[in-house]
Amino acid sequence: MRMIDLIERKKRGKELREEEIRYFIEGFTDGRIPDYQAAAFLMAVCFTGMTDREIAWMTDAMARSGDQVDLSSIPGVKVDKHSTGGVGDKTTLILAPLVAACGVPVAKMSGRGLGHTGGTVDKLEAIPGFCTAMNRADFLRTVRETGACVVGQSGNLTPADKKLYALRDVTGTVDSVPLIAASVMSKKIAAGADAIVLDVKYGGGAFMKTAQDAVQLARKMVEIGRACGRKMAAVITNMNVPLGNCIGNGLEVAEAIEVLEGRGPDDLREVCLVLAAQMLFLAGKGEVDICRQMAQKALDSGSALEKFRQMCAAQGGDPTIFQRPEILYEKAKVYELAAPWDGWIQEMDAEACGRASMLLGAGRETADSVIDPAAGIVLCRKTGDPVKEGETIARLYTGRPDQLEQAKKELLESYRIAGEKPDAVLLVHGVILGE
Repeated sequence: MRMIDLIERKKRGKELREEEIRYFIEGFTDGRIPDYQAAAFLMAVCFTGMTDREIAWMTDAMARSGDQVDLSSIPGVKVDKHSTGGVGDKTTLILAPLVAACGVPVAKMSGRGLGHTGGTVDKLEAIPGFCTAMNRADFLRTVRETGACVVGQSGNLTPADKKLYALRDVTGTVDSVPLIAASVMSKKIAAGADAIVLDVKYGGGAFMKTAQDAVQLARKMVEIGRACGRKMAAVITNMNVPLGNCIGNGLEVAEAIEVLEGRGPDDLREVCLVLAAQMLFLAGKGEVDICRQMAQKALDSGSALEKFRQMCAAQGGDPTIFQRPEILYEKAKVYELAAPWDGWIQEMDAEACGRASMLLGAGRETADSVIDPAAGIVLCRKTGDPVKEGETIARLYTGRPDQLEQAKKELLESYRIAGEKPDAVLLVHGVILGE
């Protein structure tokens, strides 16, 4: 078998055989296939695509390229959740304890943020003492004892994906639906869950800019999961507006606690309830409407909040955050951003909000950038809200005063204010189930 032959056939849009896909993944991972041939293959995929069978074979080969997590020692159906990334997306902080409080174990490996999107691990590490680096035995034991544990990706999980993504990033081959789908799903399959709920975001603050593109990606990922023997669901959600009011690590943890206390922003609470209902449904807890009621009850009763306390304690987190959440961000200096004139906020550029937060210290411009856990933005007004000239529309938290003016400029330019009240923002575009 020769790599040049696979490149030629894929260039002409031909379907490859399973053994050919595995030859490519295994050969590239162990160094037998050079970068220049792999890059040529990836570009051919960008132009001619892949069949559903090819994507499933590639996903499985990538998942098997390294370690695979065995969750069989945890009783019950294990459900994982993945978000394609957005601004202010702290749903995992809420969903892990919420779903666990309903009797479904959550053993989740999450990543760090880069650029304008935040990472769950960074948010959890804003909690003093919180440990996201656990060996496999302690990770599994914590899930068995508390029902939920969220850690960073560790070990030799999907090395093929790490190598392929690094190559895609420098060869202009990132924006290929088959390659995105295989990348996301290989990590989820290797993480060992029985069922997977995908939060596929679209809009200005997301990778997929339109709902149609998000649906296309979601369907591919659902089909891959089914082909690999997983129960699947995908929820298509709007990321034209940041989710919730807070952007930044400590601020987002505080807002997650608000939601678990039964309060918090309506949009964040609604998206979490929709996702929780799907996770509980896949775990066999009943029909979706019954599962939503179950999740709502866990919020109202305080059992979801108590589960988050247990999870924090098990992972070394400072319990003081539940009495004084402000310790998560009080070290930052606070500055206000005023509305330039009267009107209604017609729309926001969620990506610009994320970039402004990154300038303040809440995100990474490069992989080795240092995050300030107290930095970020609180949005006092969002799309659909009326504003008066001089009224505070956002508060900026930072320890980097030299970046303040640029961050203010970026944030102010993200707002479009005009005289008419806009239509309500559609939060959830739809749900795709793997029948």
